[in-house]
Amino acid sequence: MASLLSSTSKPSGFKLQFCLLLALIGAVTAQLSSNFYSSSCPNALSTIQSAVKTAVGSEARMGASLLRLHFHDCFVNGCDGSILLNDTSNFTGEKTARPNAGSVRGYEVIDTIKSQVENLCPGIVSCADIVAVAARDSVVALGGPSWTVLLGRRDSTTASLSSANSDIPAPTLNINELIKSFSDKGFTTQEMVALSGAHTIGQARCTTFKTRIYNETNIDSTFATSLHANCPQSGGDNNLSPLDKTSATTFDNAYYTNLLSQEGLLHSDQQLYNGNGTGTTDSQVSSYSSSSSTFLTDFSDAMVKMGNLSVLTGTNGEIRTICSKTN
Repeated sequence: MASLLSSTSKPSGFKLQFCLLLALIGAVTAQLSSNFYSSSCPNALSTIQSAVKTAVGSEARMGASLLRLHFHDCFVNGCDGSILLNDTSNFTGEKTARPNAGSVRGYEVIDTIKSQVENLCPGIVSCADIVAVAARDSVVALGGPSWTVLLGRRDSTTASLSSANSDIPAPTLNINELIKSFSDKGFTTQEMVALSGAHTIGQARCTTFKTRIYNETNIDSTFATSLHANCPQSGGDNNLSPLDKTSATTFDNAYYTNLLSQEGLLHSDQQLYNGNGTGTTDSQVSSYSSSSSTFLTDFSDAMVKMGNLSVLTGTNGEIRTICSKTN
């Protein structure tokens, strides 16, 4: 990029490439539509919503799991349902990747919804769209905001274990690594902080925060001690603790208030706020903690953007009949 910008011989070529990139992004977005299924499967959205309400009503944690499923799908080669695929002789799927194995949940809810939608309109609604809508409906079911999900994604015919291992942000990342990880997917630092607010719901396994509660200093000592019984220094790796100690089953802005008190559960959470006035994102965390409406608006906007990451449209990909395997 630097050589292109500094070159005096190819400015028009650079401009042309840039314009083509913008045109491509616009073309993909244009192929997605909020009313994509209005004629072909008019009851698709209400069917998804009803199933999500039932699932979250039975287990509130499932709302966070379905939201996380969408995130982990989109960050690996786009929102294409690749995370749902089982291993085949041709590829190793993403389910066993380090960020997903033993922690990503909700596959059976997506399968149930897909079966219901297939009964209504066979071969019409993609698994990728179901995951995207289910994430939105999960947030709403837990008291959070709604947003318009653009539809028309198609499903991938492959998956990538290596990309899942490399592209999904780890809970051990520092602030600069978080910014880069999200920037690599086209997100601003502000959008990264907003999307991190998804941790206002759900739970995390002891193995993901054990080092933090025993070794880190930017954590409230009382808060850290309160977690020791459920997350001992030896063993208990799969024991769960809420990401938001205040209201783990309500989608609100308490996550940011917790950060102000150095009560972020994950290392990556507390990286958003260091409290000494020099933190890159301190002011935004403070803003979200004091203004729920600002956070909810920014989160919704960032979710729309995430849902459009590298989607397959038109004749690319397929509409899977069963979400866990290609046709």
